[in-house]
Amino acid sequence: MSKNLTSRAEDYSKWYNELVVKADLAENSAVRGCMVIKPYGYAIWEKMQAELDRMFKETGHQNAYFPLFVPKSLFEAEEKNAEGFAKECAVVTHYRLQNDPDNPGKLRVDPEAKLEEELVVRPTSEAIIWSTYKGWIQSYRDLPILINQWANVVRWEMRTRLFLRTAEFLWQEGHTAHATKSEALAEAQLMNQVYADFAENFMAIPVIQGVKTESERFAGAEETYCIEALMQDGKALQAGTSHFLGQNFAKAFDVKFTNNEGKLDYVWATSWGVSTRLVGALIMTHSDDKGLVLPPNLAPIHVVIVPIHKTDEQLEEIGVVAKNLINEFKKKGISYKYDDRTTHRPGAKFAQYELQGVPLRIAIGPKDLENKTVELARRDTLSKENMPLEGLVDKIDDLLIEIQDTLYKKALDFRNSHITEVDTFEEFKTVLETKTGFVSAHWDGTPETEDKIKELTKATIRCVPLDQKKEAGSCVFTGKTSNGRVLFAKAY
Repeated sequence: MSKNLTSRAEDYSKWYNELVVKADLAENSAVRGCMVIKPYGYAIWEKMQAELDRMFKETGHQNAYFPLFVPKSLFEAEEKNAEGFAKECAVVTHYRLQNDPDNPGKLRVDPEAKLEEELVVRPTSEAIIWSTYKGWIQSYRDLPILINQWANVVRWEMRTRLFLRTAEFLWQEGHTAHATKSEALAEAQLMNQVYADFAENFMAIPVIQGVKTESERFAGAEETYCIEALMQDGKALQAGTSHFLGQNFAKAFDVKFTNNEGKLDYVWATSWGVSTRLVGALIMTHSDDKGLVLPPNLAPIHVVIVPIHKTDEQLEEIGVVAKNLINEFKKKGISYKYDDRTTHRPGAKFAQYELQGVPLRIAIGPKDLENKTVELARRDTLSKENMPLEGLVDKIDDLLIEIQDTLYKKALDFRNSHITEVDTFEEFKTVLETKTGFVSAHWDGTPETEDKIKELTKATIRCVPLDQKKEAGSCVFTGKTSNGRVLFAKAY
């Protein structure tokens, strides 16, 4: 299996595409630009979803659901938002099909079934949600509203890549309403921190928290906070965003409330989201030329048990040992699989679970039965050792924690070694072409300079780091004064 994978060094993009398909995570569908997420890939997403959902609820948010379709008039109410997404919108214009009189057995759109108003298939839900909030909010007593939605969205992409960029994808989108600017800002910052905690503690991906420049900001937002990660090919990936929307959507949809002084005011808003793109980030951060490497906190299977036997009697004896281990795994919340299929050789099973990134593998053969041992293999280091059955489950419990930490530290070391400070544009271009990664450089703060650098190098400003040091300097491109460095990179 993994022997057929293109290596990362040979072609990183091809390696990624092959790995997603061969590890049984997802595949292209009959709908151009859309993917089928297969059970193993969806199991990873479910683990992400469950943990994020817990974190959202711990911070006071509730789940709700809003329509997939947005009337065009509502969508265009907030002009910047509508303009920002206009080129990516799928639009429903008719509501019925009929038999095609010119082509027996075929269907056509019924020309008499044209909608009075076109419906946009949601690329994001601010418009439909804020038109709804208008009926929910009258007084400061109705605030804050802290809502999250798990949903699918459609953004019509012409160049797609499984998980990273598809025309339809799964995500969550939070939409909150507040009585004051300070509350809304605090909410946007809090949720960005939640995303950072999730990425680092569960995905084992170190991220840089920052704010986007005006040209990179979410359409309709006054401030966009983000978490930026670095993939093994030296390209950045935006792993999550949280937007302070000001009063823009409240004004667009006339959402006012009576404040505690008895005066009418517009509501303050935020929105924030992460998507199935995180599965792509997980793959590209940790995996190797042999296949997936999954952090235990998000692995659907923590440990797989593979019996090695020649006779049915041996398989039966190994099954007894496996059953005892499984009972202990259940008590400790360790997810497991016992692969006793007789249709596949042990070597094929080893290759499958290596490809699918299962953190730990136990092999039990006749000699292990005699010696009361097992062979325990780690996916992250590819190391193997014989271990006594006694105390094995506790050892596995500890190893899962160790693997999680090891993967994070490895990714952190890589990221930190790929942040390079430069002071000239020649250095800037050289780093991008040879070393890759984040380039820390002074910028004069103008969108014109940002656009010109992007045009010349394909690098964008990924963020202004929240922990940016204030220091006097000269813009790497124009030489104009700057008061701090920002992070540039080529990105997905």
